[in-house]
Amino acid sequence: MLNDFYLTISPSAIVIIAISIMLFSGFALTRITKLLRLPNVTAYIIAGILIGPFCFDLVPEAVIQGTDFISDIALAFIAFSVGEFFKVSSLRKNGLKTLVITACEALIAAFLVFILTFFILRLDPVFSIVLSALAAATAPTSTATTIRQTKAKGEFVDTLLQVIALDDVLSLIAFSIALSVAGALMGGSGGSVSPTDIIMPVLINVGVMALGAFFGFFLKWLMPVKRSTDNRLIILISMLFLFCGICTLLDISPLLGCIAMGMVYINITGDDKLYKQLNYFSPPVMLLFFVRSGANLQIESLFTSSGSSGSVPIILISILYFLVRMVGKYGGAFLGGFITKSPKGIRNYLGLALIPQAGVAIGLAAMAARTLGGETGESLQTIILASSILYELIGPACAKLSLYLSDSFSNKIEDLAPVEPLDENGKPKSEVEILIERINKIRAELPDTEKQEMSPEEQAFTEAADEQFEALSELQKRRFRNRR
Repeated sequence: MLNDFYLTISPSAIVIIAISIMLFSGFALTRITKLLRLPNVTAYIIAGILIGPFCFDLVPEAVIQGTDFISDIALAFIAFSVGEFFKVSSLRKNGLKTLVITACEALIAAFLVFILTFFILRLDPVFSIVLSALAAATAPTSTATTIRQTKAKGEFVDTLLQVIALDDVLSLIAFSIALSVAGALMGGSGGSVSPTDIIMPVLINVGVMALGAFFGFFLKWLMPVKRSTDNRLIILISMLFLFCGICTLLDISPLLGCIAMGMVYINITGDDKLYKQLNYFSPPVMLLFFVRSGANLQIESLFTSSGSSGSVPIILISILYFLVRMVGKYGGAFLGGFITKSPKGIRNYLGLALIPQAGVAIGLAAMAARTLGGETGESLQTIILASSILYELIGPACAKLSLYLSDSFSNKIEDLAPVEPLDENGKPKSEVEILIERINKIRAELPDTEKQEMSPEEQAFTEAADEQFEALSELQKRRFRNRR
């Protein structure tokens, strides 16, 4: 639509205008999804589809292809934030239980998807292996946002956060192995798979995690106590960019290394404010990542079949993948909870909170498309994008339902403001006295109305701005004294 206009301006102007369109379209669609109580990720993906080359064509395909690095940066942000949940103190309490539950839910979901694609639908083995590995991934952002909104807490929430974080680690390892096996089947090792094809990806990922751990120690060394908060954020982003650049140079995924970097930093410093600053900085980057992913979705390919999918339409594979993965996630979490003798709430409802799939899976699908290329890569990316829209429609609701059913949060006034039924003399309080006491207790917990309520991320950024303002004021005072 704007192609004629783009031909008359400079390449720099094209990129700037295109990015502006991507940012604003993502924001504009959230105004609609907010009314429908849908997550922002859904709006971003749909916005990308609308402005992409396969719909209104508002953003040149050259810009979409040229911003491929955004996927690596966005996933690095996600991975580093996931590392915050790997505190040694928490892992010591129920680390083995978390590992068993995660292994069950991730591997069973992958196994069921492989049975569906390879044995039932008779699809290409390369296609089936990589899609099965992608099924293991869970979206940490969507579930973590739901937990923040509901202010849920307790053993169920602690277990859920650890499972999601560990889930990404296992899915990344599985994906790396699957990609190597797929490459061997496509002809990289003469069409056969050797033990080296499986062992090498594991060793490479171990090396990446070791490098990420070193970056975590180095990051701590760069963060002395007197370092200003704005410079701390600058240093963190520069380290994440550098790590991604090194991994891209070596053609390996940076995600496990970024998780290791975040894990090492939180354990040796206990500094969670840095993660909150990054989370407050990252929304535009995440928006561009999802909008760009949506722009890559080829709508017409949903209703066709490719060589890798045989005669089965992509849209049918997407729907079946959507349903089978849900069954695998819930059944695997239930089995893991049963094996570890977890409480009833964890065993019965944890699987509901593991349904969302967006960020990591979309990034891995883009990586698979880039590595495998051709129809196989395009089909994988189309299936993950299409199913992610469906997952984001029901995922947050399922996560909230799991938190409610597990009693991790409650809307009952008795739970929000518990009150002793007896007074100091041991006599029962009247219903009016109990109600007044509950109201006063709730009022005491409300934020000061004279101050704007801010999220932890916004508070961290505000403190950085105040510190910068104080430094500038002090500098101006010194200059004024020197002039005198």
